[in-house]
Amino acid sequence: MTPNREDYLKLILELGGDRQKVSNKQIVAGLSVAPASVSEMLSKLVKEELVSHTAYQGVQLTASGLQTASTLIRKHRLWEVFLVEHLGYSWNEVHDDAEVLEHVTSEKLAERLSDYLNEPRFCPHGGMIPEANETVHEQDRKTLADYQADDNIRIARVLDERELLDYLVSLDIKIGDVCQISEVAAYEGPITIVGEDGRSRQVSYKAASTIFVDQL
Repeated sequence: MTPNREDYLKLILELGGDRQKVSNKQIVAGLSVAPASVSEMLSKLVKEELVSHTAYQGVQLTASGLQTASTLIRKHRLWEVFLVEHLGYSWNEVHDDAEVLEHVTSEKLAERLSDYLNEPRFCPHGGMIPEANETVHEQDRKTLADYQADDNIRIARVLDERELLDYLVSLDIKIGDVCQISEVAAYEGPITIVGEDGRSRQVSYKAASTIFVDQL
């Protein structure tokens, strides 16, 4: 399987494609690729029986697709933990190198790495790290964009996407941050949040749609 196919499967899983349909629009936003390229790749994944497609709704991982994506995500997220905890990477720097390492990681190496790291359960971006042969089922959460003004939330997980992570670092937003939504602009405008430190930050609607939160 090519790295490009694997990236699609991982993103579909991160977007909840283990339990619900994921739209082409969500995939376009997550991978920053042209809609035509997404349609072409999804057609290939359907033929390979890695995803199923429902017209006007989107795609969902098949059992085979879920197992493949879970194995990839396990290796990727283990390397992210290693890079952050032992090599001093920040959470927005790890994706590209973890992407390279996951493709050359055997099951034996993944097990050794997990043991060395004391079997971590979550990656630096809040995503679940499955055990060997376990499938990933992220906790069902809404995104920041789904909430209203005056709601109190905690940042729980974000998509593992370099541009998004760089953006969140620029705003000084981290996993575990507790905030109150102070304003939701109309027509998919920015969402303003206020942290426990009293600082106000404006988060674009696009980014808010990929930030998974717990309501407090």
